[in-house]
Amino acid sequence: MERSILRAADEASRGIRELLRERGIYAINLISSPGSGKTTLIEALLSRFERKGGVAVVEGDIETDIDAERIRRCGVQVRQINTRSSCHIRPEQLMRALTEMDLSGTRLLIVENVGNLVCPAEVPLGEDTRVVLLSVTEGDEKPLKYPLVFRTSDILVITKTDLLPHVKFDVSRVRRAALAANPTVEIFETSAVTGEGLPALLDRFESLGAAKCMSSASPTRS
Repeated sequence: MERSILRAADEASRGIRELLRERGIYAINLISSPGSGKTTLIEALLSRFERKGGVAVVEGDIETDIDAERIRRCGVQVRQINTRSSCHIRPEQLMRALTEMDLSGTRLLIVENVGNLVCPAEVPLGEDTRVVLLSVTEGDEKPLKYPLVFRTSDILVITKTDLLPHVKFDVSRVRRAALAANPTVEIFETSAVTGEGLPALLDRFESLGAAKCMSSASPTRS
């Protein structure tokens, strides 16, 4: 039974990737511990987007639609997934949500996964870019304690840097540990309060999204 479940998840993940490729949609999968600032980061980035109509968001939580309502107030299309007893969004759940959404004109899909550093790291959702968030209030040992999510992520976003004067958090230690786990990971230091690092992060997402669109528009070679 476990093999059949894994096979179904793998097929759904490939289906999502193909759907997004066909539509030229660039997808980001946000992973972090609860309370690290995923929703706040999305809000801060959305406030800087000139064309919000091209953005869709999927919110994953065990229960409630609190975060989805926050994102809806930003003026973008959002779909809530309540995973109930599951500690991560399953690919089948995301595929179902995408088929229920109007993706015409969408160029960017942001998936906010359930707050957890373990389960979501083990389950690809067909995303183009996996982003792990680490807030300075969590402690600087996370890349050592949870190496898989840092090893499999393309981007590390250190959040809440405005609180650095008030907490014991060694940014250089985090950078060293993250790069030891994944030498190609890109690291951004951000604060949704001061705006630090947000323009650079947004520029990176936009450049990756543009590259995805160009790749999707290119004719397929036989």
